Amino acid sequence: MASIVYAMLMSLDGYIAGPQQEFGLPIPEAELHRHFNQLMRRTSVALYGRRMYEVMRYWDSPEREQDSGEVEMDFAHAWRETPKVVFSTTLREVGPNARLVNSGGIEVVRSLKADGDGEIGVAGPTLAAELARSGLIDEYRLYLHPIVLGGGKPYFQQGLSLRLKPLGRESLPQGVTLLRYAPAG
Repeated sequence: MASIVYAMLMSLDGYIAGPQQEFGLPIPEAELHRHFNQLMRRTSVALYGRRMYEVMRYWDSPEREQDSGEVEMDFAHAWRETPKVVFSTTLREVGPNARLVNSGGIEVVRSLKADGDGEIGVAGPTLAAELARSGLIDEYRLYLHPIVLGGGKPYFQQGLSLRLKPLGRESLPQGVTLLRYAPAG
């Protein structure tokens, strides 16, 4: 059985994007980027909602490789090699190595979890909240960046109530602290 992990970089005040939905967080430098490259390599399947998938499609662009350093190119290759499932009712197609799901998302994720192994990565708070409400997320990884955005898109969706138990913490480059939690009981 696979483990479902929701992991995102966020501000100290809990936001993954700023007030105008701009990224707002410092871009990971090489050493921190390598950590995320390894995380992507460990991901057996990546789950995305439409908005997060559209942001990540940046890594599919051939122009991206021309403007990238070695660490970013390594991430781009890992991202492209990772199978993706995109949940959207508005998209009509997705890129290479991706599958589009227009309905029955919870059932699809249950099946991926039951039939898979390794880590299934979830990106985006809306999809993560839906999976959390269905009891499908096994671990939350909060990458706290030492910055305050003052508002924006939160890591945890408003109205989502969870009891969590700590699994550990780790200090990473750029002052980022990784906090790991699992659902309690």
